[in-house]
Amino acid sequence: MKALLLDTCAILWWMADAPELGRAARRAIVNQRNDVIVSAASLWEIAIKRRKQRLAGVDEYLARYAELHEQWGFSTVVIEPADAVAAGTLSLPHDDPFDRMLIVQSRRLRAAIVTCDEAIRQHAPGCVW
Repeated sequence: MKALLLDTCAILWWMADAPELGRAARRAIVNQRNDVIVSAASLWEIAIKRRKQRLAGVDEYLARYAELHEQWGFSTVVIEPADAVAAGTLSLPHDDPFDRMLIVQSRRLRAAIVTCDEAIRQHAPGCVW
């Protein structure tokens, strides 16, 4: 079994069945031998973007994420205090707090991040896309 931590774009493109989601990423997500994980940080990022009207069509997801994750076979990982400290002190030129959190959580969970974000891919080996 391989642990996969979805980044925010991967979650949104999975929900929308969008062609932007890479083939390898889609295959990995549907592979029932893999443990697919969504970070609470991604839920937070989606909610912020929705509030700032930078993202539409996510109201149902935000209202029903727990039910939808169960339906899709996803688990959710919380932000642990140690994750917060590690993300804040991580020595990276990349400053996006959500990306930093995913990198830290992927290390703790020994999970590959499902992302097309080159800034994440540079600091999290084994990403899937």
